[in-house]
Amino acid sequence: MKYVNHMEFQRKSFQVSELFKGGYNMQKILQELKVKSGFNTKQKAEEFAATLIHELNQGTYLEETDKIFSDFTKEWLPVYSEAKDVKPGTIRVREHEISKLLPYFSQLKLKDINRKMYQDALNDLKDQGYSDSTRDGVNHTGRMIFRKALELELIKKDPTEFAYVKKDKKTIEQLEEEEVPKYLEKEELALFLNTAKEHGLEHDYLMYLVLSYTGIRVGELVALKWKDVDFVNHTISITKTYYNPSNNALKFQLVTPKTRKSRRKIIVDEEVIEALKEHKKVQERVIERLGTIYFNHDFIFAKMERQFGYPIIIKNVRDRMKRLLRIASLNEDLTPHSLRHTHTSLLAEAGVSLEQIMDRLGHTNDQITKNVYLHVTQEMKKEASLKSSLNS
Repeated sequence: MKYVNHMEFQRKSFQVSELFKGGYNMQKILQELKVKSGFNTKQKAEEFAATLIHELNQGTYLEETDKIFSDFTKEWLPVYSEAKDVKPGTIRVREHEISKLLPYFSQLKLKDINRKMYQDALNDLKDQGYSDSTRDGVNHTGRMIFRKALELELIKKDPTEFAYVKKDKKTIEQLEEEEVPKYLEKEELALFLNTAKEHGLEHDYLMYLVLSYTGIRVGELVALKWKDVDFVNHTISITKTYYNPSNNALKFQLVTPKTRKSRRKIIVDEEVIEALKEHKKVQERVIERLGTIYFNHDFIFAKMERQFGYPIIIKNVRDRMKRLLRIASLNEDLTPHSLRHTHTSLLAEAGVSLEQIMDRLGHTNDQITKNVYLHVTQEMKKEASLKSSLNS
């Protein structure tokens, strides 16, 4: 049975406070005792009162907030955004991860959310079938929220402190499948690009040629402007990326690249440069014909049929690739990002070092790129060993 006789430990509080000649805020003590609506034993109730008085005496007493979780997340998000100078895409990710926590904590007071409740929420997300990466993200965001509340002295304890994300043990087959992402082999790439040349829509061949032979991200591709191309030195400068969550061609943003390392200058071969020159000639004729109707902001991959001059949206790049893969009878699960892995495989096969590949892709450290590189180089070693044994 719960021990709820508050009057007894209220008297104890008064007695202790008198020993210190009124050095305590008795109103706060009584308020705290009133909030704590029950204890398992009389001893625990008395211990709580004594601890509370000790905190007041030491100046460490913290009056926790009554703010609810949903309200605090609305306050936290803009603070996080300004302090970290994060990109709009990252904010959307954080909002999505907060939405996964709201069903559990939305109307609960921050101070009432304990470690078990938080861990139970993470476990329930697993039971609902959310992936490891999704739950990792949710937990990361949850930690940031409660640590900020702790920093602001709104709560006494961080309920996320010892939380963990449960993960199932994977089979060897699953691990091997995850280690090396799918990409186009050299012969498949040739077929894909030839299909784009023969059956592609506006920009298709040039888009996938550039993605395959530079390894740039699709957001970096559609943000490219002619001023980024050095036709003399055969380089493309990556200084920005495209952001458009609504997929409305008229409502796009150009933001800084994904990371500091993402700002880079890429050397490209003659084939890409020549294809860009040909495209520039076609675009210039369109601009001359349309005049002021054309949104002339120097974009390379600008729409030339509707919404003239606006950069093509990322969704179109994905959808068109799927169409071409279907025509070529290739794996339709591949995406424009798969062409980054394809580029990695081409460079590895050409003998380019992993460090140089990382620089070209704009990575500081990426395990997937390493896995592709190791896979290709290991296959090359196997082939070399086989040839050696056949010749001996």
